[in-house]
Amino acid sequence: MHITQLNRECLLHLFSFLDKDSRKNLARTCPQLQDVFEDPALWPLLHFRSLTELKKDNFILSPVLRSLSICWHSSRVQVCSIEDWLKSAFQRSICSRHESLVNDFLLQVCDRCPNLASVTLSGCGHVTDDCLSHLLRCCPRLRVLCLENCARVTNRTLAAVAAHGRALQTLHVDFCRNVSAAGLRRLRVACPRLALRAEHSAAMIPDQPPRGPPAPGLAVRKRLLR
Repeated sequence: MHITQLNRECLLHLFSFLDKDSRKNLARTCPQLQDVFEDPALWPLLHFRSLTELKKDNFILSPVLRSLSICWHSSRVQVCSIEDWLKSAFQRSICSRHESLVNDFLLQVCDRCPNLASVTLSGCGHVTDDCLSHLLRCCPRLRVLCLENCARVTNRTLAAVAAHGRALQTLHVDFCRNVSAAGLRRLRVACPRLALRAEHSAAMIPDQPPRGPPAPGLAVRKRLLR
């Protein structure tokens, strides 16, 4: 029996055992299998192990998507986590190649996947509070949000959870250095039923912007007072 003689249900089941690249390669062999590849029912789960995978065309975003994870474990994550004003020109050039990838991808998710129930972001140093707030507003069925080592996540994300995460049951903000103990306390008061975990986040040293030089007028006044 040839693979194309299988019914739609069997083909979807077969495709479900393949990774994204294998699904795409098999779909290229004939229009019938391409049609199976494009069936939203095949894509309730998406997992990405690097940011470059977000730019490929080997997956489908649709309202069927329920679980999304982007887990980037690379030496470049350490570079992205450095405070912007401390990065060298070379480090900034590295970050510029992928700085907007996750945010842009999540905006597409917001537009196409309103039924999303679980999101995990690990090592996504450039994901912003504004992007996560938009995700919470556009995905009202979101129940689980796990953030790990996301350096730009701050108390503003916690406030967005309190304001828009009505269905949220679990929130992890592990190793997110710009989340404070005060912000966590406020969220616990606002959402007492939320299962909240913040491993090491409030204990880490937050970003500290460099202090600029004093205003010229202030320096003159200080000299006059001496």
